[in-house]
Amino acid sequence: MAESKRIMISLPNTLLQEVDNIVAMEKGNRSQFIREAMRLYIRERRKIQIRENMKKGYREMGAMNLALSEVGLDLDISALKSYEAKLAECE
Repeated sequence: MAESKRIMISLPNTLLQEVDNIVAMEKGNRSQFIREAMRLYIRERRKIQIRENMKKGYREMGAMNLALSEVGLDLDISALKSYEAKLAECE
């Protein structure tokens, strides 16, 4: 394991009792439990941040796609019909 630092934390008695019960069942120790809990918390925060970034990106892309589709509506409809006719001939 990488270099470790000792820290002191304060916990409510009820929370500490829950931790101690879990540690006893898993035959571990408090430090292992706290390290794993912190890793899980950090991993979940990263997942949430990635999801939020993806949502933001999809919203931005949606706005861009809408703008592009509106530009596309201004195209010559006869050119579109001609293109569709050529596609239909290929089938």
